[in-house]
Amino acid sequence: MARIVLLDASPLMLAALPRGKPLADDCRKWIADLNAAGAVVSIPEIADYEVRRALIVRGARASHARLNALQATLDYQPLNTSIMRRAAEFWALLRSMGLPTAAAQELDADAILAATATTAWGPTDVVTIATMNVKHISRFPGINAQLWSTIT
Repeated sequence: MARIVLLDASPLMLAALPRGKPLADDCRKWIADLNAAGAVVSIPEIADYEVRRALIVRGARASHARLNALQATLDYQPLNTSIMRRAAEFWALLRSMGLPTAAAQELDADAILAATATTAWGPTDVVTIATMNVKHISRFPGINAQLWSTIT
């Protein structure tokens, strides 16, 4: 049984920001502490996409390099057909319940993130999504979403 901490875009962006920013420094220390404790800290491809596009638009080359370095040192979960099919099911389920996490025409990265959490690891693994958006992510069935800074 593995303990997996799946990074949403918000903590991943913090970890990519320059040193000397207190919240970003705290986030990098938090990731290092989780690794030292034996947790698998994982970057889902959908979060990487969200952060990477924002950094490219800003021209934040140093942060982009830090994102690349994180990807090289942490676990990385690429998208696949199983994840995308599960994301479609999640998207439809929440929409039918009147609890969407994005507008109807949007891709809904939250659904893809939740699908990654439920399909990328084994049934005995404990997966927690580290986020700043607990309200939306927790809407998906079977998802354990917590504010990143509270996960120890």
